Amino acid sequence: MDETPENILRSLTRRHFLRSSLHGIGGVALASLFARDAFGAAIGGQAAKGAGALAGLPHFPRRAKRVICLWQGGGPSHVDLFDPKAELARHAGTDIPASVRGATRLSTMSSNYAKWPALPAIKPFRAWGESGTEISELLPHIGGIADDICLVRSMHTEAVNHSPGVTFFMTGSQQPGRPAMGAWLAYGLGSEADDLPSFVVMTSSDREKSCGQLFYEHYWSNGFLPGRLQGVRFRPGADPVPYLANPSGASRESRRDLLDDLAALNRARNEERVAEDPAVETRIAQYEMAFRMQASVPDLLDFSNEPKSVVEMYGPDALVPGTFANNCLIARRLSERGVGFVQLMHSGWDQHGNLHSHLAVQCRDTDQPSAALVRDLKQRGLLDETLVIWCGEFGRTPFGQGPSEAPTGRDHFGRAYSMWMAGGGVRGGHVHGATDDFGWNIARDPVHVHDMQATVLRLCGIDHERLTYRHQGRQYRLTDVHGRVVDGVIA
Repeated sequence: MDETPENILRSLTRRHFLRSSLHGIGGVALASLFARDAFGAAIGGQAAKGAGALAGLPHFPRRAKRVICLWQGGGPSHVDLFDPKAELARHAGTDIPASVRGATRLSTMSSNYAKWPALPAIKPFRAWGESGTEISELLPHIGGIADDICLVRSMHTEAVNHSPGVTFFMTGSQQPGRPAMGAWLAYGLGSEADDLPSFVVMTSSDREKSCGQLFYEHYWSNGFLPGRLQGVRFRPGADPVPYLANPSGASRESRRDLLDDLAALNRARNEERVAEDPAVETRIAQYEMAFRMQASVPDLLDFSNEPKSVVEMYGPDALVPGTFANNCLIARRLSERGVGFVQLMHSGWDQHGNLHSHLAVQCRDTDQPSAALVRDLKQRGLLDETLVIWCGEFGRTPFGQGPSEAPTGRDHFGRAYSMWMAGGGVRGGHVHGATDDFGWNIARDPVHVHDMQATVLRLCGIDHERLTYRHQGRQYRLTDVHGRVVDGVIA
């Protein structure tokens, strides 16, 4: 073969060039980044338009333009935090009646209990705000925003262990492999941000290491949706997105020249192809997003312009990388820059044997930052268009675990539990649903995981039955074949 520059260029396919250069520049080809201008390309063969929204979306006027999910992994105890039950105190130490317990096998991680001693809340409840919502004294800051939150006391799930429970809430299936909620929203609604991903994830690194609960990537997976829709994990420290910075000796100008050369190679090769290769086009778009993030991420994490009063509102750990407080502050900054879905993963609520000591620790870590985020968004005029969700995968048993005469913890409990939301079109100062006198069974207005997913999509302007993606011969959606919108929580 004549090795002229023209023939060498013709022999290079885009795929070969990108694969061969992976070690040099592939680090910045983050599989979950996308650019707004790249979304006009075909997404998995399905039409898109504008800033990435699919044709015909949104289906309804959007109440929430952004979502922040404050995930509390491990199963926060509803009867200790959000659902006061006087009967537990009156029956303390005696078995919860069998007539109340009913089918226990689907309620706890284990069904091998000989005793079911009622365990009262470890701290008193009090009424907060003008709404008089009863919340534990362990959560004084969340209590202070009681008039802004919608407290749901009637959640239920089939999941009885952590990873399936988290996966179920985030993806609609207990088995990994489905797209996460943030990926679905990015797929349907596109992005408002030019220089940041539409779906960002942060984890509380201190809790991940100390509590033995791992944060799995399928919690923010794109599943069978295009790879650019996967959540981008920001890690604590000076290098939040690995390989985003230029290698030693490479300048921003040289990186720009490199990207321009890649585009030229693709244009040359495109002249010989009948159709574009969507996978390669996606990767090129990821290069461009990574280039823009080189400027936007340092600015995002520069807190020098944050007023001292705002930083102090989030608590003493607000500027400590990897803490829940710092992640909440970054979440606000991401949202005001147009990031559509921010997912904060915190763990440590799995208190089988340390309820009396560790529940208070968890509340200290999360109470002030959670409330500060809501207050901060509100004072900036962003809360009405930002949906904040505070939730875990299930609750904990109303009976004690451990020695029956002196229980030290509570087991997993998916039969009934609590969560709250704020902003984004929900009813502030409202309590939805109720459990029975022991916090065991749902007594009014049950809300299943699929119902909550349908409601979140509805607040974002999406009919959950109409946002679908064809995969392996069938149409999939976040809510699978279930779910109903919970109108009672919508303002």
